[in-house]
Amino acid sequence: MTKPKKILITGVAGFIGFHLAKYLIKKKYQVIGLDNMNNYYSVSLKKNRINILKDLSKKNFNFFKLNICKYNNFSILHKFKIDYIFHLAAQAGVRYSLEQPQKFIDSNITGFLNIINFAKAQKITKIFYASSSSVYGSNKKIPFEEKDRTDNMLQFYAVTKKTNELMASTYSKLENLSIICGRFFTVYGPMGRPDMAVYKFALRILKKRTIQIYNRGNHFRDFTYIDDLVVVLYKIMNKHLSIRDRKYFNIFNISSGKKCNIEKILKLLEFNLNKKAKINYVNRQKGDMIGTLGSNKKLKKFISKIPITKYEKGIRLFTSWLLKYNKKF
Repeated sequence: MTKPKKILITGVAGFIGFHLAKYLIKKKYQVIGLDNMNNYYSVSLKKNRINILKDLSKKNFNFFKLNICKYNNFSILHKFKIDYIFHLAAQAGVRYSLEQPQKFIDSNITGFLNIINFAKAQKITKIFYASSSSVYGSNKKIPFEEKDRTDNMLQFYAVTKKTNELMASTYSKLENLSIICGRFFTVYGPMGRPDMAVYKFALRILKKRTIQIYNRGNHFRDFTYIDDLVVVLYKIMNKHLSIRDRKYFNIFNISSGKKCNIEKILKLLEFNLNKKAKINYVNRQKGDMIGTLGSNKKLKKFISKIPITKYEKGIRLFTSWLLKYNKKF
């Protein structure tokens, strides 16, 4: 197996893209990172992530502020001989997709098509891209398995992610592309997204603001710690590179495989922040999944071993970072 020299990461200023880029740069890969730096959440946090990557290596990291919705923008990348693509860029936000569906069409569907066309034009044959546990929608069978139905989604974000899966499956055959899809399950950790539950709850506890708990606390999630996810992505890439089938397509859940009630996360945050949460229990919100839990048996067969950080440790590491990052608390 030949080690890839140059890796393209879209959404590199995002939470997962940043951590993956950091990991690969430390392993001496050359990372070419793209991001449009939109203001869906804190642009300053995104800039901080990029600055950390630049400080790590000015030689092994190239960053381009680029909108993947416009194919002509990709011409700036033609000088690089890219060996592998991690496509992580997407318009995020389950509830936001109900308000601004066009943004999700542009970024998640048109943007993904542009990535495929770019790979085809540059003869890049191997792509990993991020899907989501939200494609399982209202499925009641737990844990979710990759073979389960995914035609009963609850919000438009999930629809765009399922569309990506269908596009990838079709284009892998039409264009001789080898594509792997990872269905991510609620990723959390340092430098995370402020709109996600763990970060959002922690900030509200620190600011002594009320936390709205939907579905009266009966939600549960399969939370995945960021460092675990990054190691899994690295292992997937290495295994993917050894597969010779040019028309390969596969889907994997990437999860901890551990069910966790939202209230347990709140208690861990309270303990680590040494502050009590103000809680208001409300009804379930439109588009919310009641629970997510992913089977990772298929993934284990593919990469053998999956790192799993216990929630107690993961929340401790996250809150430790948060208190340092937000020193005003």
